[in-house]
Amino acid sequence: MTASRTARDDADDDLTVRTGPLSFAIFALARAHRGFAGALLRDLGLHPGQELLLMQLMERDGQTQSELLASVGLDHSTVSKALSRMQDAGLLRREAAAHDRRVQQVFLTDKGRAMREPLEAMWAHLEQVSTRHLEPEQINTFVALARTIEQSLRNDGKDTAH
Repeated sequence: MTASRTARDDADDDLTVRTGPLSFAIFALARAHRGFAGALLRDLGLHPGQELLLMQLMERDGQTQSELLASVGLDHSTVSKALSRMQDAGLLRREAAAHDRRVQQVFLTDKGRAMREPLEAMWAHLEQVSTRHLEPEQINTFVALARTIEQSLRNDGKDTAH
């Protein structure tokens, strides 16, 4: 690589980038964001995704596993494994619902509730680092574009209206 070329220039020459520049940018952004967030979460003793479950329970404790699945958009096995790890770590407890013993409700423990402030601080730091070179209007535009792309992907290209 010459002094005038950068790693980004080489990446721009890559077939993946040429054939799907937006998709590659999303992939690279998601990887970088997840990596940075993962390091922050490790400092709190959490794995990526567990913070979303905790934050959902902080909003409404006692949700069923099905409700948590729907709220975080992860698959059943991922959520089940995360809940088991979190239960083993003393962050939550699961118990059968009174109305249906087959339904598992999830409740925060005192240790889980104590994660609110550290999680809020971690999330705020992640947001600050992610947006430090952006103007508020750019952030709003990015969020709107990301939601549009997400909706398009969820609809698998079947929607025709914008």
